[in-house]
Amino acid sequence: MEFSTATSLPSFPDDITIGQFMLEPHRFPLTPVRPDNVPWLVEDASGRGLRTEQVRQRTANLANALHTKYNIGEGDVVCIFSPNHVDYPISIWAVHTLGGIVTPANPSYTAEELVHQLEISQARLIIAYSEFLPIAFIAAQKANIPLNRVVVIPSTNDAAVANTITLDELVSSGATTPRTFSECRLKPGEAKTKVAFLSFSSGTTGKPKAVAIPHYSIISNVVQMSVHWNVIGSSTGVPSAMTIGDVCLGVLPFFHIYGLIVTVHFTLFCGMTLVVVPKFSFLDYLKSIVRHKVTHLYVVPPQVVLLCKHPAVSDYDMKKHVKFVLSGAAPLSGELVQQVTKVFPNAHVGQGYGLTETATTVSMFPPNQKIGTIGSSGVLIPGIIARVRKADGSLANEGEQGELVVRGPSMALGYFNNEQATKETFIDGWVHTGDEVIIKNGEVFVVDRLKEIMKVRGFQVAPAELEGHLLLHPAVADVCVVGIPDEYSGELPLAYVVVDSKLLPTIAKDPSAGVKLKQEIAKHVSDAKIQYKWLKGGVEFIDAIPKNPSGKILRRILRDEARKLRKPNVSVIQAKL
Repeated sequence: MEFSTATSLPSFPDDITIGQFMLEPHRFPLTPVRPDNVPWLVEDASGRGLRTEQVRQRTANLANALHTKYNIGEGDVVCIFSPNHVDYPISIWAVHTLGGIVTPANPSYTAEELVHQLEISQARLIIAYSEFLPIAFIAAQKANIPLNRVVVIPSTNDAAVANTITLDELVSSGATTPRTFSECRLKPGEAKTKVAFLSFSSGTTGKPKAVAIPHYSIISNVVQMSVHWNVIGSSTGVPSAMTIGDVCLGVLPFFHIYGLIVTVHFTLFCGMTLVVVPKFSFLDYLKSIVRHKVTHLYVVPPQVVLLCKHPAVSDYDMKKHVKFVLSGAAPLSGELVQQVTKVFPNAHVGQGYGLTETATTVSMFPPNQKIGTIGSSGVLIPGIIARVRKADGSLANEGEQGELVVRGPSMALGYFNNEQATKETFIDGWVHTGDEVIIKNGEVFVVDRLKEIMKVRGFQVAPAELEGHLLLHPAVADVCVVGIPDEYSGELPLAYVVVDSKLLPTIAKDPSAGVKLKQEIAKHVSDAKIQYKWLKGGVEFIDAIPKNPSGKILRRILRDEARKLRKPNVSVIQAKL
């Protein structure tokens, strides 16, 4: 059985880049018309806004400078290593103007993690926020990228860094230099294969892999969401939740597929203003919502927890203007949905579901529901066709459980330069999500994860990556990492460790030695990995890791054991993620 919505999609071009789709509305006549007085991007702290002509000119000038100074062109990869910034989307569209590819990197990466992304993506240039220049320089050297090919996005009041050039300087240079580039022009159908992004996603094993996403995928998903929310082509009579001039708070990281496609491209396509917030701090978040009269919040469960439980929320009057709250990246409990509707009683509230590999949205709560069905990730958006495959390979009927398999115009091409991983996930045009679901009454209910991937604060964490690193510690003979439930973070990594036999007598004689060793093992991870990969779930010693006859870890056994050992953590709600 196949599942889909009856709503059809309008035809849209397959011969343009994402930048052309966003900045040249004549190429897609259904594009909402943004008045000149409605800014595209607003800097949160200063209130400085960029309007239509400024965005177009800044994009073109940056493209000119990138080509003139660095010869960025067809197929060249540029890594953006920065928190959210008003120049983030402009940098993306400038690279796309030249026919290049963008690989967005998590600005909290360690040098080792950034090197991995630079090498896999074959990046030729880095655009880095000044605060993270030391890591960018180390990674650039290890990835054989000359340091003069690191462009700086300066933070406020930053002093100049010797031997570097800022993005503002490039834009100014591009404005005064004769145009040296030819804008990328695609042939009919070429947008379906022309790679726009190499976005990194953890698979079930090893380090993150580069998902190759073509221009057509992002354009498709924006159109799909626009039809779903009655922004374009509405025939349902249900008013759209998105109105030209609405204000969205852009706090979700733009390097993440949720922020990249939903927050940035969908929001801006709808004619809304995006208030760009570089870093999430909860009290500042509340102030920004009020100061900018924010109407739309795209959130992840940890933020919902704070909105429901932090005492400062009552100090801010947000009810008057917040009219839409969408949670994604990880499941949101029914209890939290009910609580957040009390915080925003006038808002439409619900969940969505998507993956990097599906670029991105697969389902969203329907526009005719003020509050999404509890436990549901919404209905399939137009253009998505889904199957539910049972363990025996047969297709499930409505209400039966199995792995969600989807296809549609927004699917990624596969994993860049990783044929084996591509064959395992992208099969005959279908993306195997690894998520076990039930589809009932047209709604998708995510039941369990077939993949071993953990979701920590909406970020993917592959147990195998942590296990591989832990095995480098001299005291660790064997290890299994599992996720344990946490109300704030969704899941937290916990490591079951088989200690080297030589150390067992010492630990048996002196329990404090065991406590110290657990701390050392946790530090072994925190010293090398980004914060959301730390072993916040703890370290537990075990005699042996359960495995099947072929040596595969029986992770579910330890996951179940961990959930008995550690009840969901509802203790301290902090003001920062």
